[in-house]
Amino acid sequence: MSKKGVDFANSKNFTNRELSWLAFNDRVLEEARDKSNPLLERVGFLAITQSNLDEFFNVRVASLRKMVAVDYVTPDAAGLTPLQQLAGIAKDAHAMVDKQYSTWTRSLAPRLDELNIHLLTPDQLSPRQVEFCRDYFVQELYPVLTPMGVDPTRPFPFLANNSLNLAIRLQRPEDKDNAAGDDKDEKNRSFAMVQIPDVFPRVLRLPDGENDFILLENVISKHLGALFVGAKIRETALFRVTRDMDLDVAEEDASDLMKEIQSQLKKRQRGKVMRLEIDANMSKFLRKRLIKGLGVEKENDIYAIKGPIDLNVLSKLVKQVRGHDELKYPPFTPYLDQHLVSGNLFDQIRDHDIFMQHPYDSFTPVVEFIHQAALDPQVLAVKMTLYRVSSKSPIISYLKLAAQNGKQVTVLVELKARFDEENNVHWAQELERAGCHVIYGLVGLKTHCKLALVVRRDEDGIRRYMHMATGNYNDVTARVYTDMGLFTADTEMGTDASNIFNMLSGFSEPAYFNKLVIAPLGIRDFLKEQIDAEISEAKAGRPAEIRMKMNSLSDTEMILALYKASAAGVKIHLLVRGICNLKVGIPGVSENITVHSIVGRFLEHSRIYYFYAGGAEHLYLSSADLMKRNLSRRVELLFPILQDDIHDQICQIYQTLWDDNVKTRVLQPDNSWARVDRRGVNPLNAQETFLEQAAAKTAAQAAHKQQEAPVDPSSARHFTPLTAPEDQEDDE
Repeated sequence: MSKKGVDFANSKNFTNRELSWLAFNDRVLEEARDKSNPLLERVGFLAITQSNLDEFFNVRVASLRKMVAVDYVTPDAAGLTPLQQLAGIAKDAHAMVDKQYSTWTRSLAPRLDELNIHLLTPDQLSPRQVEFCRDYFVQELYPVLTPMGVDPTRPFPFLANNSLNLAIRLQRPEDKDNAAGDDKDEKNRSFAMVQIPDVFPRVLRLPDGENDFILLENVISKHLGALFVGAKIRETALFRVTRDMDLDVAEEDASDLMKEIQSQLKKRQRGKVMRLEIDANMSKFLRKRLIKGLGVEKENDIYAIKGPIDLNVLSKLVKQVRGHDELKYPPFTPYLDQHLVSGNLFDQIRDHDIFMQHPYDSFTPVVEFIHQAALDPQVLAVKMTLYRVSSKSPIISYLKLAAQNGKQVTVLVELKARFDEENNVHWAQELERAGCHVIYGLVGLKTHCKLALVVRRDEDGIRRYMHMATGNYNDVTARVYTDMGLFTADTEMGTDASNIFNMLSGFSEPAYFNKLVIAPLGIRDFLKEQIDAEISEAKAGRPAEIRMKMNSLSDTEMILALYKASAAGVKIHLLVRGICNLKVGIPGVSENITVHSIVGRFLEHSRIYYFYAGGAEHLYLSSADLMKRNLSRRVELLFPILQDDIHDQICQIYQTLWDDNVKTRVLQPDNSWARVDRRGVNPLNAQETFLEQAAAKTAAQAAHKQQEAPVDPSSARHFTPLTAPEDQEDDE
């Protein structure tokens, strides 16, 4: 029980958001170091840590820098000012980079070499490979490369975000002889740069060895003399710049939002430098020229790299390796319930709710839902929110088809989806050209909810059919993100869904919602009410329990509510993949809270909120994490699970995830994350368990189909797989 006077909001009770994120990326890095993972998958995990870190500097570090620039000194919940956070980030990020490259140079690269998968340097090439590189440079690269000298008549050029460049120290005839390369005599040296063009693959396959590769920059560096005829190349060193890529969009007039987004996309590449990665062997001369030319403000912003700069390249290496399937995860086929694609999907949804867990269940029925709506003459309208979609989205094609077939199609395209802005602008324009009504959401709010609504004239009247989900309508990421979705024709939820779209497209302000809960209007208060109800149960001496699964937990108000519940005796189990600002094991505050985190083959993305509720066991799925941005600055959706069998299935999924003892890390009172002690227990990998269950269902379905022999072969139904219609629009 809590004691009177406990200060739940004490800064010592919180972890900083940014440092917690870096701890999450370290858990991803641990997967690259885990020898139980297939080798090429470990290399892939290492590449993911680089991609994650790039975006972190692009956005989070950039945001803190802006706060410092305007003298914002208010501390966060953990008591750290923006300047203190930047100092902590620099310390942990530098340690992480060291760990990344020691993982590559000491563990992964040597193991690849043992298996004859080689990333070679120029001095390791065979004569035939040398000839190949020379020919490739002359025939392919030389016409494209542009040497950029820097002197009083040629200013330091602009270098785009994440572009790779070679810094070059050279000696021209007009320079005094400085063959010794004395760094003290800077006046007698010339400085130039060459950008590594991204129109060529960075990983080049070499002849002779089946899996011999070389990086593009090494080919260019070896032949730089051809670009500086008459000069002597004294030194070359690779470097990479990371810039502020956060959009700053004014939304006074939503009708101009698309133009504003397009304008900001052009400006974004010219953001301030957040990080400079350089070859660890770079001389002081080149280093000083880059710092001055790029306007690097602090030494902490410079990362000396002992290996290939930009480890994203490793994901490209993995894709090019021939053979060695044993070094990758075994392929899997998601379970596809044939009833959902072979018959009328609306009849089935009207009969009962349908639940799917991706990627173990195929995403095809979600695509088919929109496809059948486009073709069904009884369908009157289709309404949908799109946050992130794939570059060749079949859903977009079917929405266009629905409009062409005379349906009323309304699509909310979130233009402010970070790093998908350009893609979403393109799709918004495509949909408008096809006759869809495209809306861009509410001023000041991102629309992050995942909701599709089909209005159909059934024999007994108008009925609404819905799909609601925890993840995006993206057929590509649905193969690698774990998400949950629900088809339902529940009347009250349908009314709520219509009200949500009316709110998004017009000036409607619903007085209340029947069963659905949305942010920013209600999810925070609704969850706090559920937590308070558990507190009341605990204080009355009855069982009280909360289970939650989310990507991130950083909202201070929600953490305080959980602390109060813990102090009252409520048992709280949290599955948090990423950021967790909550601390465990604080006497009188969080002794009843346990936090698990899973990083595995698939990205854990589903959100589950469960409350014991005196035995009624209220269960909800949501698009929202417990972050301030989700609860206060986004349109999010939380929906109840009312069908008993689906309720039980999701509870079992949660329990399997909680019981995982292979990939789980458990948050400790000192903020470290520890593996589960498996001594004396059988290993349980939750994601592998779900894959096995999906395979078993697929096998059972195939066996059942084989046993069903139609009495009259002429009466057997034959189904042709549905494919996306050809996109008739010109590529622009």
